[in-house]
Amino acid sequence: MRRRGWHTQELQGELILARRWPARFDLSVETRLPPVGRKARLAHQVRQDLWRALQSLRGFSPCVSVTEEAGATLLRAGGQLDGAAPRAQAEARLVAVLGDPRNRARWLRWAR
Repeated sequence: MRRRGWHTQELQGELILARRWPARFDLSVETRLPPVGRKARLAHQVRQDLWRALQSLRGFSPCVSVTEEAGATLLRAGGQLDGAAPRAQAEARLVAVLGDPRNRARWLRWAR
C-alpha cells in the first residue's frame, strides 16, 4: 500500500516501510525493543529520525522493517543508498540513532 509517498507492506508478520519500492537495505543496523502494538507507527517514527540523521547523505532513502519475534520487536533500520558514501560513518550514525535512549523511549510511547 502506498500512502503519502511511502510504501508500506506487511507480509508474514514483517512490516516494511520505504520511500522507493522494492525496499532495499544497502545500509542497515538492527536492534531489539519490547513488543509494540502499532508497528506502522514505530516504523514512521524511526524513519523520521533516520532521515534527520542522514539527510545530508546524497542518494539516501530510508527503509524500516519491524518484526515481532520471540516476545520482542526486531527493528531493522537503514535504507537505499544510490552513489558513493562513507559507509562506516553512515552506519555509525544509524547505530547512534537506534541506541539513543530518548529516541527509544519516544518510539515505544508512540507505538503502544
